[in-house]
Amino acid sequence: MEQALIRNFCIIAHIDHGKSTLADRMMETTGAISDRERVDQLLDTMDLERERGITIKAQAVRLRHRPSGGPEYQLNLIDTPGHVDFSYEVSRSLAACEGVVLLVDAAQGIQAQTLANVYMALEHDLAIIPVVNKIDLPSSDPGGVAGELIEAFGFKEDEIRFVSAKTGEGVEDLLDAIVEEVKPPGGDPAAPLRALIFDSKYDSYKGVVAYIRVMDGRVCSSDRLHMMGTGRESEALETGFFSPALDRTDALETGEVGYLATGLKNVRDCRVGDTVTLASGGAHAQLEGYVPQKPMVFTGLYPADGESYPELRDALEKLHLNDASLTFDPETSAALGFGFRCGFLGLLHMDVIHERLEREYGLTLIATAPSVSYLVRLTNGEEMEVDNPSRLPPPQEIVEILEPWTDLSVVTPARYIGGVMELVTGRRGEHVKMEYLQGATAATGRDARVLLEYRLPLNEMLVDFHSQLKSRSQGYASMDYSLCEPRPADLVKLEVLVNQQQVDALSMIMHRSDAQAQGRQLVSQLRSLIPRQMFEVPIQAAVGNKIIARETIRPLRKNVLAKCYGGDVTRKRKLLEKQAEGKKRMKRIGQVEVPQEAFMAVLKLDRE
Repeated sequence: MEQALIRNFCIIAHIDHGKSTLADRMMETTGAISDRERVDQLLDTMDLERERGITIKAQAVRLRHRPSGGPEYQLNLIDTPGHVDFSYEVSRSLAACEGVVLLVDAAQGIQAQTLANVYMALEHDLAIIPVVNKIDLPSSDPGGVAGELIEAFGFKEDEIRFVSAKTGEGVEDLLDAIVEEVKPPGGDPAAPLRALIFDSKYDSYKGVVAYIRVMDGRVCSSDRLHMMGTGRESEALETGFFSPALDRTDALETGEVGYLATGLKNVRDCRVGDTVTLASGGAHAQLEGYVPQKPMVFTGLYPADGESYPELRDALEKLHLNDASLTFDPETSAALGFGFRCGFLGLLHMDVIHERLEREYGLTLIATAPSVSYLVRLTNGEEMEVDNPSRLPPPQEIVEILEPWTDLSVVTPARYIGGVMELVTGRRGEHVKMEYLQGATAATGRDARVLLEYRLPLNEMLVDFHSQLKSRSQGYASMDYSLCEPRPADLVKLEVLVNQQQVDALSMIMHRSDAQAQGRQLVSQLRSLIPRQMFEVPIQAAVGNKIIARETIRPLRKNVLAKCYGGDVTRKRKLLEKQAEGKKRMKRIGQVEVPQEAFMAVLKLDRE
């Protein structure tokens, strides 16, 4: 197709503002799917996405649209996730587009992730089409939300479109606006091939399937390919586009979005962000690609059955292929054996990967307490990054520990300001500013909505911050965060000892002021989770050499006096002393199995 008739765009929005539903209506309006194929959230193909009602992976689809009286245009749409943990998926999608549809819920208005996505689109210098969705809801306030968009981002009133992704109202006009306002892709069709890999997946028959945007030149089936980043060569087994199923075609031209079956069997040979060119007469300069995303949350993943370690490694490699933000390195634990230290963008990302490993690869896994990466300055002048509490050096070797901090944005109705402020300041947060996004409207009964900005240690957000925020705002508050400069802090390692043996997988790094309360709560939970033994089992929480909390699991006792129905008391005493001696010996050599539920207890500690 002519380059001038191609439009590449994606839909960006906060969670639950209707991105996937709008994509469904666009596919129906343009005839990409028939009534027989119609299903809600068609582009959310994973079971996990459908169950949770969220988009996890960005998905592409090619649409054909003919404005009244005009030629037929090729629209390449990418549906993106809304959750902050998957913002890397959004940034990758933006690099393959020339424009974005900014979707805002007519009942909820601008949310924290809306702000973050707009700034991301501006960084990529993309055309932004503001759209107010869900205008069919009785509680909607399209005029008020349009006013918010004008005030917050400087849009003009005639630029804002109004649609209902549920009923299809306004979708045809929106498609016309995309044709008018999004510029056609650049690039030189006569230049050597350069294609950007913006996503990929592994296929048992076709090898690595790369999702590409052709920047220059063209690629055909059976072309000999060269991956400029890894240096590997392979033959293009198949080229095609998304309709939304994989639809085979002979070639992909400049500006088009499609897929490329490479035949490569090793997932490391075809990386997201790499540039594909031809093996003979190819390009010399690589495309800019992506800045690698740095993981923010780390946890240990161990197979419940030690023999499944190779399967876990293979599964992580395959997931890493189309999720470059996942990192993993081998590690061992005295309590859990061989496993991997995995890095994630956030807790939802961690939860999704954990569940995909168990569902898609049939693994049973044990996860350790989540941690962040600390920068430790040592007395010998060296610096080291510590993402595993068991690797923290002894206190006498440490000069200072720097912990990561975040810039946190919270959008909340005004009535919940007090509860949100109390939550954030109670976790060592520092207030930066407060700004009213919109005043109260009597017509719809909507509260004034406020943007609160804070600086907060990342570690304080790990366990239950998001659920507490939703609880204190009755579900109305939304949040977005990004990393900022690390700061020194008074941090200690909280260790757990079961029967005098340290359980390294339960260790945590935390602020000294929280250690005692957290230690008490943790040993109390472990006491109810670890089964009773034939001997007494002490559970202790320690900071350095100091025990700060202790609980004791009482032993199971056999009634050795049952056969003594009378006689001298010394006989009974002798039997009890013999039993006590046996229990002492058992305690010295006895091994206590810590059940899987005990490692989950760390994730459920109540901070409030």
